[in-house]
Amino acid sequence: MSAERIPVMDEPAVRRAVARMAREIVEKSGGTQRLAVMGIHRRGIQIAELLRAEGARVPAGSIDISLYRDDLEEIGPRPIVGGSQVPNSGIDGKTIVLVDDVQHTGRTARAAINELMDWGRPGRILLCVLVDRGGRELPIQPDIVGRHVEVLEVHQSVEVLVPEVDGRLGVDLVITHPEAV
Repeated sequence: MSAERIPVMDEPAVRRAVARMAREIVEKSGGTQRLAVMGIHRRGIQIAELLRAEGARVPAGSIDISLYRDDLEEIGPRPIVGGSQVPNSGIDGKTIVLVDDVQHTGRTARAAINELMDWGRPGRILLCVLVDRGGRELPIQPDIVGRHVEVLEVHQSVEVLVPEVDGRLGVDLVITHPEAV
């Protein structure tokens, strides 16, 4: 199978979207006083750090949803589990902004909310994603979106690229072409 990559957002476009999203987070939260940002492993962590760099330096943490996935039996008996980190100030009563790179089915956000609730009781949870590609399987919608990208369910996906993992910042639409027989 071959793949074609079509750039959807270059680095300046991602940075503009992140700056707008950071302002929207502060506005929806009524300031930064009881606000914390938590990135969902893997690329949500880097997007969360970009958001923090644009706005006030609020407490941050990260969530690894590996053990909260609803498809554990499909990925094997030993999922690779990274570490989750709660902000030092805790989460009880705070507005927690869950940050992910791409929102698709809603299952990742559901798993992140389940894990978050095991740590405490936030006053409010906002879901923030760089790209919303549609295709929900669960009724979970992001509160803050950098960009909506229409994606066909078959042979198309969206990839967010971050320098720490991919060597560059951007968003690509990936189209896979089945090989001719």
